[in-house]
Amino acid sequence: MERELRTYTRRNLRRGIFGLLLSNVSVTAWLIFINVLFFVIFYILYLINPVYMDYVALKPSFIIQGKYLWTFLTSMFMHAGPLHLFVNMFVLLSLGSFCEKIIGRKRYLWFYLLSGLIASVFFVIFAVFFGNTELGAKIFGSVDISAVGASGAIFAIAGLFVILTPKLKFSIIFLPFFSLPAYIMIPLVLFATWLVSAGTGFPIGNTAHFGGFLSGIVYGVYLRNKYKKKVVMLNKMIQ
Repeated sequence: MERELRTYTRRNLRRGIFGLLLSNVSVTAWLIFINVLFFVIFYILYLINPVYMDYVALKPSFIIQGKYLWTFLTSMFMHAGPLHLFVNMFVLLSLGSFCEKIIGRKRYLWFYLLSGLIASVFFVIFAVFFGNTELGAKIFGSVDISAVGASGAIFAIAGLFVILTPKLKFSIIFLPFFSLPAYIMIPLVLFATWLVSAGTGFPIGNTAHFGGFLSGIVYGVYLRNKYKKKVVMLNKMIQ
């Protein structure tokens, strides 16, 4: 016991106080911090010269030319404005914190990043193959419209809850007193957002949302089958 205690103490001393603080901060908190920092830096650069946005935003027309391929990742950490950032970070804080506790820090981080990348791929594929007409651009996005935001990864988290905790009630940020079970609310929000976007022509990354949502569904099915007893216990705890 004493030897284990000495080993633990030496290890923590090597890490230092700063290392301990970093290890105690949640992944969700780090993701929010990075999103906010990224937004502030590139929003200032955008105001100086709008061309800088091409280096972070995901634009299908550039991707098919082999340009700015890193924007598959960077677009996940950039937002179109303060309101867009606030809404996404509020939802990420609400859903991400709970998801992180359920599936663990490392699994949660990889899930967030990979599902965000998959969402970006969906956005590009649908825009390239189906966004070449005026109607197609309204429904599936245009190759000339850039995409930014954490929504794809956030919808992946929501999709995960649809499978793991389908009866967990969700509310909409603008309608806090209205809630429905996850298996109803999440697909409803996805469909309603897509419908409004297609009807008004307002550019929203619906295909990215859909790609993220499917990622969450697939991973949720995997976890539900692998940890059947734990999922049952989890649902009993939240009822």
